[in-house]
Amino acid sequence: MKMDIQIGKITHYYDKINVAVVDVIGQSLKVGDTVKISGHDNEFTQKITSLQVEHKQLDIVQPGESCGMVVDQAVKEGDVLYLLTKKE
Repeated sequence: MKMDIQIGKITHYYDKINVAVVDVIGQSLKVGDTVKISGHDNEFTQKITSLQVEHKQLDIVQPGESCGMVVDQAVKEGDVLYLLTKKE
C-alpha cells in the first residue's frame, strides 16, 4: 500500500531551466525521494535529482524552507508535491 504525504507546494516555475520553486511543509525533502506533482491538468511522478537553496546544492531541505528543484515536466504555481512512501 502506498501513502501520499503532501510535502510541498509550487510557488514559481522557471520554464527555460525546468526549475520549480517549492515551499517545503510537513517534513523534509531529500535528493533521491520520489515525489508526485499534481496540478489541475497534469500529474506525474519523478525522483528528486537536485535541490538548491540560494544557489547552493543541498541533499535535504527542512520544512519551512523554500528550494529550487529540477522538474521533468512543466508545472504551475499552486501545484502540490506529494512524497510517495511505501507502507507495509
